[in-house]
Amino acid sequence: MNYKILLILFSFFLISCVQIPDELNKNELKLEKVYSNSGFALIYDESLNKIKKLDDRSLMIYHKLLKRKSTVKITNPKNDKSLIAEVKSNNQKFSDFYNSVISKRIAEDLDLDFNEPLLEIVLVSRNSTFIAKKSKTFEEEKKVAQKAPIDGIQIKDLNSTPTKKKKNIKLKFSYSIKLADFYYKSSAKMMISRIKNETNIKNSRIQQLSKTKFRVLIGPFNDIKSLKESYEKLSPMNFENLEILNNV
Repeated sequence: MNYKILLILFSFFLISCVQIPDELNKNELKLEKVYSNSGFALIYDESLNKIKKLDDRSLMIYHKLLKRKSTVKITNPKNDKSLIAEVKSNNQKFSDFYNSVISKRIAEDLDLDFNEPLLEIVLVSRNSTFIAKKSKTFEEEKKVAQKAPIDGIQIKDLNSTPTKKKKNIKLKFSYSIKLADFYYKSSAKMMISRIKNETNIKNSRIQQLSKTKFRVLIGPFNDIKSLKESYEKLSPMNFENLEILNNV
């Protein structure tokens, strides 16, 4: 009798142990990987007639991967200026070289270089602290976006002392394509071999960031044409998240 009771208790214990990992897996499935990407944006203008019109004053963007109405934080990495925008559509067709299509309003608010419009896009939750602080301003800006002229209204103070404008120093064009980060150097070397075997790209390299982080890069590139050509050669290889990094 005691043997049967012990057997039942032992069986119940085994079943309980099996169920714990299942519950953990369910919780893991609920966690979403945060999307983040650094790359060049395509600034919308009327010449892009194959892309649906994006108003000059809009705080909306076009993106290929993120869902419609997703909220994103867009940052200019050269000056750390950022703003909140919303994905208007993810079915517009444009080159994979660009990580998004943005309005002139966004480009000007972030002081982007129109010749090198590098920006970082991060998907954020509407429940995040950042969104909580910025959401009111964002909604108000959306309401007046269609009404306000792109340059806005400027009021000149006649009593103010004119200040000298800082000269923008033009930095040399230098960018690399980030393929991926690896834990082992051997894995990074295997990726380099794959690039050489499947493409005619030769300027691949490994950058050691720490003892357990090895980054595979293509470049550097000194002009946007060669950068775009190499990027488009890599696209068919279906990398999860190609990024363009400024070699500062």
